[in-house]
Amino acid sequence: MAAGIDDFGIIGIMYHRFDENKYPSTNIRIEDFKKHIDIIIDKKIKFINPNEFEESLNNLKKERKVLLTIDDAFSSFYENAWPILKEKKIPFILFVNTREVGAFNYMNWEQILELSKENFVEIGNHSHSHEYLVDEDSSVIISDIKTSIDIFKKKLGKNSKFFSYPFGEYSLEFKKIIRNLDFKYAFGQHSGVIDETKDFYELPRFPINEKYGELKRFETLIKTLPFKYESISPNEKYLSQSNNPPKVKVKFYKDMQNINQINCYSNEGNKWRNSKINFVNKKEIDIELQEKFIGERGRINCSLRDKSGYWRWLGIQFVVSEN
Repeated sequence: MAAGIDDFGIIGIMYHRFDENKYPSTNIRIEDFKKHIDIIIDKKIKFINPNEFEESLNNLKKERKVLLTIDDAFSSFYENAWPILKEKKIPFILFVNTREVGAFNYMNWEQILELSKENFVEIGNHSHSHEYLVDEDSSVIISDIKTSIDIFKKKLGKNSKFFSYPFGEYSLEFKKIIRNLDFKYAFGQHSGVIDETKDFYELPRFPINEKYGELKRFETLIKTLPFKYESISPNEKYLSQSNNPPKVKVKFYKDMQNINQINCYSNEGNKWRNSKINFVNKKEIDIELQEKFIGERGRINCSLRDKSGYWRWLGIQFVVSEN
């Protein structure tokens, strides 16, 4: 354990496919996955049981923690990764989009029910259709999520308190809908470390695939710490073309040290680059984007090397409307 750290937080990690090498952007080679698990075990990092997630958030001790999540419930997870996790009884959340259950290349309900019987497995809700719901009217979003909830209750006897936004995309309205439908936690696909100060309806995770699952990078991400902030503006992460690029401001807590050493990168103009940072004061920065975000998503990642040698990490994701 690194001396002097009392806020390790919970590192959320997200996988999709396992040994489906024709999908490199969402796939992880199973040998790399095994090495990821071995690294976590060797470093004595605790795997968080979803049943203990709330307790872990309310009791962040001087202990490194990780939460494994898998989105979409592809058959390759059941065939290749599940036997490994089952043997070691490693806890995780499997996020299921109900429309695809039983379809080609997806798990079926019999397999999902098999997993749900284990006390270290949580079957999380990932919508019904897994469409670009963030672009839809509220009525469409509500109908889709209510459909998934009804199916969860019919097949599993209950809905989950965990939700994963399709494609990690959300807006203020989407977050409100998820909150009103009695979910307690919702995950995006922006990188960062979970802690008690984060918005429980936009929790971060580190996406893992063939490129970003390389072992050296993986060892770096499990040495990340929460980047605690009071606020990020704009609050609305769903952008129209009229407010693209956004004017991004981050206000940190007063006890955050060495903010002047922060570095931020963004994919503005569809090219990752170092972002210009203006220091409003010792605890507040403006991230000045020079170009619009191109495509469906805009990302900003900020890091700060902690005195312990670990890295504080903050990821921000925007969704860009065509209008």
